[in-house]
Parts: sequence; C-alpha cells; structure tokens
Amino acid sequence: MADFKNPQQEPGAEKRLLLVFLLTFVVLIIFQPLLKKYMPQAPVAPQQKESAPQQTAASSAAAAASDLAAPSVPSRSAPAITANKQAASEAETVIENDLYKITFTNRGAQVKSWILKKFDNDAQNGPLDLVNAAAAQKCGYPLSLWTYPSSSGDETLRNKLNSVLYVASNEGQLSAPAVITFEYADQDVVVRKTFRFDHTYVLNAETSVVYKGAEIFAAPAWPAGFGDQATPASYAAARIDYHNDASVDRTALVFPNFVLRLAGKSISGGNTIRGPFEWAGAGDQYFTAIFIPDDPNTAAMVTLRNSLQVPRDPQKADSKEIINVDVLGAAVGDVRGATSERVYVGPKELSSLEAVSVPTIKNGDPDLRGTVDFGWWGLISRPLFLWLKWTYKHVYPNWGWAIVIQTLIITVALLPLRITQMKSMLKMQRIAPQIKSIQEKYKKYSLRDPRKAAMNEEISALYKKEGVNPAGGCLPLLIQFPFLIAYYRMLGIALDLRHAHWLWISDLSARDPYFILPIIMVVSMFAMQRMTPQAGMDPAQQRMMTVMMPLMMGFIFFNLAAGLNLYYTESNLISIAQQAIMNRTKVGREMREMMEKRARKKEK
Repeated sequence: MADFKNPQQEPGAEKRLLLVFLLTFVVLIIFQPLLKKYMPQAPVAPQQKESAPQQTAASSAAAAASDLAAPSVPSRSAPAITANKQAASEAETVIENDLYKITFTNRGAQVKSWILKKFDNDAQNGPLDLVNAAAAQKCGYPLSLWTYPSSSGDETLRNKLNSVLYVASNEGQLSAPAVITFEYADQDVVVRKTFRFDHTYVLNAETSVVYKGAEIFAAPAWPAGFGDQATPASYAAARIDYHNDASVDRTALVFPNFVLRLAGKSISGGNTIRGPFEWAGAGDQYFTAIFIPDDPNTAAMVTLRNSLQVPRDPQKADSKEIINVDVLGAAVGDVRGATSERVYVGPKELSSLEAVSVPTIKNGDPDLRGTVDFGWWGLISRPLFLWLKWTYKHVYPNWGWAIVIQTLIITVALLPLRITQMKSMLKMQRIAPQIKSIQEKYKKYSLRDPRKAAMNEEISALYKKEGVNPAGGCLPLLIQFPFLIAYYRMLGIALDLRHAHWLWISDLSARDPYFILPIIMVVSMFAMQRMTPQAGMDPAQQRMMTVMMPLMMGFIFFNLAAGLNLYYTESNLISIAQQAIMNRTKVGREMREMMEKRARKKEK
C-alpha cells in the first residue's frame, strides 16, 4: 500500500513541498560561494527509535488465534441464555440524538447506517453517512464481531455471528439516552451485544460470545473505512492509530505520549497488537472510530485490511477506469473474552475529542486529542489552529477571513526578520571585494594544500572585524519555514475548514476551483523576487531564480488546499508591500546601488 497522502491534495504534494525548499536552499548556497565554508549546519533533532509493539503485527493470525481463542479464566459474564434464541425475520432499530442517527439491523446485530447530522457528504447532497456502503458490503459493517478462524482454518463462526438474526430488545425509533441488547443462541454458540447511547459521540459496548461452552475473544469492529472516502486519495488517507505510553522507548519527542500510526505496508488483515493501550481504532483525514477499553491492560487490537475496486475519478459518471484501493479497519476487544469498552465515532474535532476522558497508563493525555495528527511541527501547528479558531469565533465568523487576519498578523510579526536579513545582505555586499581579494591571493593553492586553511582564517577574521554573520541572510528564511509547514499541516487536518466558504471558494480544504489564488501566488512571488536584492548572487543567476522559484512553487501549490494558497498568497502580497518600503530606506537604497554597480561591471 502506498504511503498515505492527503485526499485534498495531489499525491506526493507534501514531499514535493519539502523538496522544493530543500532545492531552494541548495541553489542559494551553490550560488553564494562566499558562504560555502562558513554556513553553520542546522541542528538535526535526534530521530526517535520506535520499538516494535508487544506481539507485533508481524505475528501470524494463527498464533494469535491460539493465544486469544482459549479462555484464560472462567466465563465472567456469559449470557444467561439456555435455549435457542433467534429472530424470525429481519428488523431495524434506529437510535437518534442531536449528533447522529444510527440504524441497526438485527441481522448480525450490526449498523447499516451511521449518519452524522452536522456534516455534509462530499459526493451527495444531505448529511454524511459514516458507513461506507460499498466497502461494508464486502468487508463488514460497523459493530460486527471479529473472531479468529477455527483450527481448521475456516471462518464459519465469524460469518455466522455477523449474519444470523438476533433478538433485539427494542425495535423501531429510539431517542438517546437509550439501551439496546441483541441476543442469539443455538446448540453451539451464545451471543449477547449491548449498546448504550447518550447525547455525545460516545457509546458503551458490551459483547460476549460463548462457543461450545468456552468464552472466546470476539472483538467489536469498524472494518470498512468511512463514508466520506469517495476517491482513491481519500482511501490513501486511512490510518490505524493507537495510544500507548507503557514503554519509555515509545515516548515521542513532540508529544508527551505515543501515538503509533501504522504504515500501510505494515498493516495486514488479522494481525494482532496486544495492549496495554488506552485507545485504538481506525480513521481517515476527518473522522475516526476509536475504541476505549475499560481495562487497557487486557486489550488487543486486530488490524483489518481489504482490497476494493473504485473508479479512478468518481466525478465522471461514465468513467470506466477502475483502481484498487486498500480499506483499513480495526477490531478491539478484551483478550479474556467478554468485552466492555466505549466507542467514539465521529469527527476529529478537538473540542469533541478533548471532552472524552480516557484512562492513562503512565503520563499520557487524558483524552483523545492524539487522534489529530499535527505532524512534525505540532508545537507550532496546534497553537496556530487554536488561534485561528479563536479568531473565527471572536473576531470574524468566516474561516477565510480568519485566515486573512491571522496571516496579516504573522507576516507583520516576521517583519523584523526581513529587516535583519536585508542588513545582513548589505554587510555581505560591502565586504565582498575584500573577500574576493583574499580568495585571489590563495587561488593558486589546491584545496588539499594546508596553506589553504590560512584563507579561511583571514575571511573569518574579516567577518569578525566587520560584524558579519554569514548565515544572517538565510536564518530568517529558516525561521519562516516551520510556520509555512505548520500552516500546511494545520490546514490539512482542520475539520472546521471542510466545506468552509470564502468568496468564490466553496471549500477551503479543497483546491481553488478556478486556480485564481495559485495564479496570484505565482505572480506575487515573481514580483517579490524581482524586488528583493540577492546578496552574493550574479545578476544572471538572480534572473534565473526569479523565474524558477515562482514556477516551482506554482507547480506544487496549484492543487493544494485553497486555505493554504490563501495564506501563502496573502503573505506574498504583504511582503511585497514591506519590501517596497524597505527598498526606500537608506539601507535599501545603498543595497540597490551596490547591486546596480556590480551589474554594470559585469556588463563591461
């Protein structure tokens, strides 16, 4: 399975964005030989070594079956059913509150529809149904039960549990708070599934399966992705997360706890991850189904992965091109048999996730905030998002204008860095003739000649005497870079921007439908490159960079989220105004005169 990508972006966009900035710095360094020997290396954060989880996903399903299927203790809560019990016909039960409308069927005692009332469907008009109908028909429906194949290797029991007709304690329409119980029994198996609902996105689930007199592992599952997955890229955004801080080796550098995100290539259907963990489940870009075991120490998660064929471009009704995608899911239960847990099914919305309390093993977060992945720059992107949300609520109730206001403040706040950068570049221009003279004096010596070191010492002494920092011109860019990446990541996971309108844009989390913002971004970047003096760079090289950089950025940004394009475009426009003002200052005029003088010498 390919690496997961953001469904609102062209595949590989994040990697290309990082690559462009890397190439930019490389080009700047190559064209500025004066800094070649003296540019300090940026510190590299130590890469955390992730230890393999206990009973890793590499363990076989057969081994896990033999471990979990055998009851370790006598039945703790076996259903009190002694006779055959099954329904005569299929029936439905609907549970509803202000947030969702869930439709159960007694066939398999599972969910046919899980509608979130506050969210729209991208592909269809109306509220979003989190049940992926096409995938569920093949892979299983929510809250079905996952059991391991029997010793003969077949899946008879699992298929039976999810297809027989259960007797439901209630049918028809129910309003939360509500409780519904499904029961089934025959000569071999006794099953009970109880679900309790309140006014939140969380429900309580209790399940128990006794097979031939022994209580077995039968985990409630969310096996077939989510209903908002309509394109191949949206399936690629699927993930399986679990939270576990039981080991020091698992402690992340950015977060005080551990959130494991399994790469697609390491997820196999039927592989088991043993606890302890506080929560585990499946999710995509904006929604998640998280299981919260009552006893983290005896919990186990089975990772589910299946293949599904979908149209390459669902928006084309006559599209016949089919592509294979991977559907991810998870089943979480108690290794001792009967399972009691809570299940959060809903949006990756910080306010909703932080309202769900979870048991902590050591010192992890007491809620589900870890399901929202702010990436490497989480220390920046999370505060940026909270600030953006505050702006939306208290300053202007439109996400587009909230981005405009926030971008204005960030760009103005970074103005001192631009001034520092220009002053550093001016100092480099002033001493450029002296550095060239020193280099000419030592050019007859090879790089391996010990006397070549004297050249470096003389240049270093000159820098110290004139108070020049060779990295002064690049340091402001390095400081601004994390803000851009953090903003990129923040907008990529901000559920609030999904279907958020701004002027001609109907969805700030999707690309600009008319590519207006990317075009303005390219033009503004071209103008900014023309206006900004480049210290130590030949005019011909500067002209090349003036064209190359906007084109490269335009190639990457044209298909990115409109919210990100809005941020970067506005930042460029404000920077143009700032540069125009700085060019009129004494430092700016002196620098422009030196650049023009150098250009005239080159022409001669």
